Amino acid sequence: FLSATVCWCNADDWLTLCSETFSFVLTEVDGSRRNGYCRRLLPAGRGARVPEAYCIISRVACFGLFSKIFDEVEKRRQISKAMIYPFMQSLREAPLPSPGNTVSISSFIPDVGTEIISLTRPAESWLEHVDFRTLFRCLNDDEVLMVFAATVMERQIIFISEELSTLSQVLHAVAALLYPFVWQHTFISIVPTVLIDVCAAPTPYLLGVQKNLLEQLTDHSDLMIVDLSPGAETKFITRMGDEESLLPAKLKEELLSRLSARKHHASTEELNRLVSEAFLSVFVRSVGHFSQHVRRSASSRRFHKKSFLKAVEHRSHLNFVKLFIQTQMFDLFIQEEEAQPNPNAFFHRKVSEYHERKKKEKTKAGWVRGVVV
Repeated sequence: FLSATVCWCNADDWLTLCSETFSFVLTEVDGSRRNGYCRRLLPAGRGARVPEAYCIISRVACFGLFSKIFDEVEKRRQISKAMIYPFMQSLREAPLPSPGNTVSISSFIPDVGTEIISLTRPAESWLEHVDFRTLFRCLNDDEVLMVFAATVMERQIIFISEELSTLSQVLHAVAALLYPFVWQHTFISIVPTVLIDVCAAPTPYLLGVQKNLLEQLTDHSDLMIVDLSPGAETKFITRMGDEESLLPAKLKEELLSRLSARKHHASTEELNRLVSEAFLSVFVRSVGHFSQHVRRSASSRRFHKKSFLKAVEHRSHLNFVKLFIQTQMFDLFIQEEEAQPNPNAFFHRKVSEYHERKKKEKTKAGWVRGVVV
């Protein structure tokens, strides 16, 4: 379920290189994407050594699964480079596990024997490529909300860090906060020096830029530049200034309350579920009623924007909704819903649960008023 290659690291990293995993996205002309995963390491030994980078290219986005594969690659590399290839061949021959399932691979290591390696994909496919820990380590909750608001409005956002792994993990985490919507514009988790001019593009983007290239970003107008460096005096080198007011106040309050329930020692899966469902609730409450306004007309399904806007549950949400429905991510989402009913089953389920909960609350409130009277 993958292809692999070996490539060299930058010579500038030779003296300070530590083992590091990062990812990137290759976008084809037709808009389809392949995912690249890279582990940079310095082979065992003394004296001057050539650092190496092992890359995996796959149609599947699953950072946790490929990171575990790289752990096994690095363990074998410390013994001998020749130990890597039988292991990678076993991977190529193994079937890709479906979400929520596990595939087991046997691999022989001298002096250890045959090991059984289990590779599991998360049940929630949109969280396969995500670990929210790095995002919340670099930014506090209020700062994450400002980044989220700017991303929802499809703005130009650049993340700055010295570490490639930090850039790739944070960018993929930010993109995952949009579920069930999908970022439709330029997405480069690590911008190479030769492509730094992409930062001057007039279109929306999510970009990761190494800190030593910051001085090459000359035009900061209409940008949000986020410094992910530990101890940075300010996390926002520049921003538009309205990010704190883009989300409705009540939704922000509830979102911060949900995020505050994070446990310090929570597993990756527990943290991912809590964070993703917290941000999902923003879309459930603001635009979750969209399905009631996708109606069949002759032989097709059509979204009725006017009736949808009139039916927004809270007037305080209306300005946010009006801006959001102009985005490309919302437009494509509606196109998918018009093409076939219920393509985003998990989101639909959460919307149904929310409406069911509201009905029960309304019924209970009416019963209580009746008793009081």
